[in-house]
Amino acid sequence: MWRDAWAVLVKDLGIEARTRVGLWQVLPFAVLTVVLFAFALGPHHGVLKAAAPGLFWLGVLFTALLLIGRSTTIESGEGVGDAQRLLGIDASGVFCGKAMAIAVELLVVEVLLLLGVMALLSYRPSHLWLVAVAAPLATIGLAGVGTLYGAIAGGARVRETLLPMLVLPVLAPVLIAAVKLFALAQSGPVAKATPWLWVLGVFAVVYTAAGIVLYGQVQETS
Repeated sequence: MWRDAWAVLVKDLGIEARTRVGLWQVLPFAVLTVVLFAFALGPHHGVLKAAAPGLFWLGVLFTALLLIGRSTTIESGEGVGDAQRLLGIDASGVFCGKAMAIAVELLVVEVLLLLGVMALLSYRPSHLWLVAVAAPLATIGLAGVGTLYGAIAGGARVRETLLPMLVLPVLAPVLIAAVKLFALAQSGPVAKATPWLWVLGVFAVVYTAAGIVLYGQVQETS
C-alpha cells in the first residue's frame, strides 16, 4: 500500500509542480480571501487581531476546496481508474497518496498564509508550539475528508458544486477546533487546548481510517 501511496504522491505533486496552478492560482486566492475579509471588518486593530484565527482558517478552507477539486479532476480523467486497476495499484494506496499530496500542498499554503496573517492582521501567537501541532492535525483531517468525498463527487456531472455541499458540513468540527486552538495560541489559556486537540486528532484518525477502507468501494460506485 505505502509503495503505491508514494507513487501517487510523487505523481500528483509532479503534476502540480509542472502546471504551477498552486503557485499562480491557489496561493494568491488564499491571500486575497484573507485580505478581502480583513477589509470587510474594517481598520480596527483589535477586531482584526481577534478575527485573525477565523480568517486564516477560512482562507485555508477555500484553498482546500480548490486543491481537492484539482485532485479529483486528475483522478477522474478518462481511463485513469482502469489503468490503476490493470496495474494492480491498491485503492488504499491511492487514497493515502492523494491525501498526502493535498496535505503537503495545504501545509505550504498555511505557512505562507500564516506569515501574511501575522503581517496584515497582527496575529502574534505566544504559544507557537500549539500552532505547530494544531495545523498539521487539522490539515490531515481536511485532506482525508476531501480525498474521500472528492471521490464520491468525482463521478457526478455537477461535482464542482456538489463537493462543497458534501465537505463543508463534515469539516465544521475541524474548523471550529482549529480556530479555537489558534485563538488560544494567541491569548491563552493553553490549558483549555487539550479537548480541541483531541477533536482534531480523533477526526484525523477516523477519516483517514475510513478513507483507507472505503476509497476503493467509492471509486467503483462513482
